Amino acid sequence: MRYLISYKRLIWLLVFACFFWLMLRITIRYIPAQSDVSFLQIKQTEVIGVKGYLLVFYIHVYSAIFVLLAGFTQFNSHILAKYPKIHRSLGYLYTGTVLVLAAPSGIFIGWFANGGLTAKISFVLLGLLWFWFTIKSILLILKRNVKGHQSFMYRSFALATSAITLRLWKVILVYLFHPAPIDVYQIIAWLGWIPNLLIAEWIIKNKTTQ
Repeated sequence: MRYLISYKRLIWLLVFACFFWLMLRITIRYIPAQSDVSFLQIKQTEVIGVKGYLLVFYIHVYSAIFVLLAGFTQFNSHILAKYPKIHRSLGYLYTGTVLVLAAPSGIFIGWFANGGLTAKISFVLLGLLWFWFTIKSILLILKRNVKGHQSFMYRSFALATSAITLRLWKVILVYLFHPAPIDVYQIIAWLGWIPNLLIAEWIIKNKTTQ
């Protein structure tokens, strides 16, 4: 049993390392902040024509890595059992960053997403659900509903990881099918987060039936 626990921890650490490395690579592209680097090269209409777009975009990009770092620790049973204060502090960091910075900025820039109305709706919905799941998790833990809190944190973090998964899906789709750019954006807008949420629901159901 001890070996099984160690094996699960190793897998968790490897997943975290992979996700963190990918997120770090994305973030580094935008340091120092510029108006025409990487993804912003195809968003010049918004950068020039939408007041505050560039600032909100960088708030979203820079806050995402803190969300990922803090979020991964929230599901570590060892930290929760041995270091509850660290769990609580990083929980404050995660929820505060999501509610104040990451989710609101994601909703804003989501409305200007490539891919037309289909993609816009998806990204705005993603941001709204992310905000709601996160604040719901806080309300539940304040009522000392630990299971409910954990369930909504799983849902919240599933949406947080969409920053990585939508880029992975983009690489897969382009490599396998070579679709038109607008089709790619419309597909990954939904594919980037719905499977994540379904996985979270499976984990929640699995835990409640154990």
